[in-house]
Amino acid sequence: MKTFAALLSCVTLIAAEPAKRPSAEEMKALAFKMAVDVTSTKDGSSQKVVYTQPDSAAKDVAGPAVPLLVFLHSWSGSIEQAPGLVGLAKHRGWVMIAPAFRGPNNRPEACASDLASQDILDAVEYAKAHARIDPNRIYLVGGSGGGHMSLVMAARAPHLWAGVSAWVPISDLTAWHAESSKRKNNYAKMIEQSCGGAPGPATEAEYRHRSPLFHLAAAKGVPLDINTGIHDGHTGSVPVSHSLLAFNALATPDKQVSAADIDFMVREQKIPAALAGETQTDPERQKATLFRRASGNARVTVFEGGHDSEPSAALEWLSRQRKGQPADWSLGQKPGKAGAATEVSK
Repeated sequence: MKTFAALLSCVTLIAAEPAKRPSAEEMKALAFKMAVDVTSTKDGSSQKVVYTQPDSAAKDVAGPAVPLLVFLHSWSGSIEQAPGLVGLAKHRGWVMIAPAFRGPNNRPEACASDLASQDILDAVEYAKAHARIDPNRIYLVGGSGGGHMSLVMAARAPHLWAGVSAWVPISDLTAWHAESSKRKNNYAKMIEQSCGGAPGPATEAEYRHRSPLFHLAAAKGVPLDINTGIHDGHTGSVPVSHSLLAFNALATPDKQVSAADIDFMVREQKIPAALAGETQTDPERQKATLFRRASGNARVTVFEGGHDSEPSAALEWLSRQRKGQPADWSLGQKPGKAGAATEVSK
């Protein structure tokens, strides 16, 4: 088992100046140093999970229960992305897990499969078995493909989460396949590899099963914060429509963003004049909030940026959420230097 104390040198390296930060290979090596093997309860395979905990949170140490942060990697990534978040979890004294959930989304076993979902649930159970986890403070965060899977898990296991923070997520794989095909990038091929072919009658059930947009109604009881950059889909790979439509699936009819306004934002990379007043100065964010709307436990924020995330702001918001309680939309404090916005890995 890897504790924060044992990994302090790794965290210090990650927090160094950009020119001194680890290479991709060094990050991968760090991740495997932090990883444990967790047996899938669905197919019996051994799955890698980055696991870190404060020494004080161990089961055999007396003290209060602590929050659990579940970090989900991006579309083409795996556990090598996890070390970048370890320092933020360490600062808060949280246990953190980052399951591989079958790695990059280029095969049927990955990409929101039932196997991938179970891997995440199995990782949570591993953490509960090894640390004093507060069941009312289990948090989920992810960006891009991790945002996609965060929305999926919000719908598939709504009983588990105190809060879910999804950044630049994909919500509809059929739509994203068409958008990716138009841009001639590699994501359309990866979607086909995951879903058994191009969209069509033979694959429709797979595409819908793996697309959170069609299942988010089950997550209405979960505090869910969805974030997207206005330029994503132009400078990035996922149009803002995915986040706005995900919000609409959770919002009451009077709070839903109209199709015309969504189309305008996708096309013009601007907020429609009629919505320009729906913004907020948010001290937790480094990037300007251009549009923000909440409905019950769901909120969507369109920020000035592209395929980006703000991990420190995500954790600040999550820290105020409690399972079974309405979403807390109050504003916290400005994040420190460690909370700088970052481009989400593809």
